[in-house]
Parts: sequence; C-alpha cells; structure tokens
Amino acid sequence: MADIYNVTEFFFLGLSSNKDVERVCFVIFLLLYMAIVLGNLLMVVTVVASRSLRSPMYFFLGYLSFVEICYSSTTAPKLTLDLLAEKKSISVWGCMTQLFFMHFFGGAEIFLLTVMAYDRYVAICKPLHYTSIMNRKVCAVFVGTAWIGGFVHSFAQILLIFPLPFCGPNIIDHYFCDLLPLLKLACSDTFLIGLLIVANAGTLSLISFVVLLASYGVILFHLRNQSAEGRRKALSTCGSHVTVVILFFGPCVFIYLRPSATLPVDKMIAVFYTVITPLLNPLIYSLRNAEVKKAVKSLWFRTMKVDDK
Repeated sequence: MADIYNVTEFFFLGLSSNKDVERVCFVIFLLLYMAIVLGNLLMVVTVVASRSLRSPMYFFLGYLSFVEICYSSTTAPKLTLDLLAEKKSISVWGCMTQLFFMHFFGGAEIFLLTVMAYDRYVAICKPLHYTSIMNRKVCAVFVGTAWIGGFVHSFAQILLIFPLPFCGPNIIDHYFCDLLPLLKLACSDTFLIGLLIVANAGTLSLISFVVLLASYGVILFHLRNQSAEGRRKALSTCGSHVTVVILFFGPCVFIYLRPSATLPVDKMIAVFYTVITPLLNPLIYSLRNAEVKKAVKSLWFRTMKVDDK
C-alpha cells in the first residue's frame, strides 16, 4: 500500500469555510442525525413489536429503516464532528472503509426498494396468491439477496478505486470520501475507471429506477378495473414507496450517471440523499399509512402502561 499511496490521510473542505456557519450547521446536523436514528429506530421497533404489522410489506419496511440508520451513520456523524474541527481529516484506510460501507448500505437499499416494489406488484396484481408467493422464506431470501447485492456492488467499487495511486494533493472538496472526488486526486489516468464506476453505480441506479417505475406502471394499469376504495387503498401504500424511490434515486442518478467530473452542487445533493432522505422515510411511511400510525400509538400506550407500573 505504501508503494502507491504517498499520502497517509485526506483533508475535507467540508460544507463551508465560515466558522459561524459551521457552528450553526453543527447544531442542525446533530439534531437531524438524532431524528434519523430515533425515527427509523421507532419504525424498526414498531414493526417487530406490533402483531398487526406482520405482512411482508412491513417486514421489508423494518429492514429499510435499519438500512437507513446504517447508511446515514457512514457520513452524518463524521460530518457533524468535522463542523467543529480545525482540520477535517481522515486516514486513507478510514476513507476506503467509509467508501465501502456507504456503497454497501446504499446498494442494499437499492435492492430492497426494488424488492418492495415487487411485493406491492404481487399484493395488488395477484392478491389471491400473495401469501403463497411472498411467504416468510421468500422474504428472507429477498432480504439476503439485497445484502449480498449491496456487498457485491460496494466490493466492485473498492476494487476500482483501491489500486489507484494517490501521491498528492490530498484535499477532497467534499465532506466524505466518495468515488468521483477521489478520482480527481489520483496520480494516473482515470478515464476508464470513471467509465467503469458509471457502469457500476450509475447504471445500477438507473436500471433499478426504470424497473421500479415500470412496475408501478403495471400496477396503475391493473388498478383501472378495481373499485374506487380498492384504488384508494392501493395508491396510498404505493404512493409512499414511489415518493421514497424518487427522493433516493433522483440524486443518485444525477451524481453517478455522468462522466467522472464533480460539480459545486454535488455536496448539497449529497446532503439530500445521505441525510434528508433517511430523515423523511419514516415520516412518509408513517404519515401516509393508517396501520403504521395505529401501531405506533398502540406501542406508545403499552410503553406508558409499563412505566406506570
């Protein structure tokens, strides 16, 4: 490793060079991260503890909330602490570790969202066979496949970026280690590597996004023969998922499905998909779903009764 890395650490420029702005951002991002962890943890506990949320949709939702906590935790704590630090540094090994786990959890989320779309397709288009198709064993296999898919995707990214020589400079114009900013620092021609990264990350995001939209197109086509009440209920559950898909995939496609170049707006877009989207997901699924809201209230009342005893 010493043969190709003349630098031992990287330095982030962060979100701002203004100390007063950074202090304000520290408070904001600290509160946002706490809300992400607590909100998604509440979803996980609610799904696990509530007997009314035993369908595959909520099984996947619980895992999605867990992945959101892990995904946000790869960048948000470091970002928050660096806002008060004089030097925003990270070791080369730390950088590669952050890069791996960010794409591992991000890839797992992509596959999990795709599985959730298939679950909605089966529930709406094949309701009589839903319980037999989406049994517990199949659901477990889907979740396992999502984790494996995330690992393969992330491992491929590391294989592309790890062999590159970094001999200086070591200033990353970002607040975390990501592929495109690191490519700018490599002391070699990265054109082919950039294309392979686009083929891996960008194409994965785009194809999954198109598949998801196509699946919901099929669902909408199928709903034309349903009753008004059936359409309303189906669109309510699908609407939450479509909103989450657009919030997550939109920024990812913009960042990764383009030539290996960085733009000033990239940092703000990265804040959106690493912080804002994980924050909004539990709100979207709980506010638009009567069963989840009822389960949360029931869990709250049970907790209060235990405390009273």
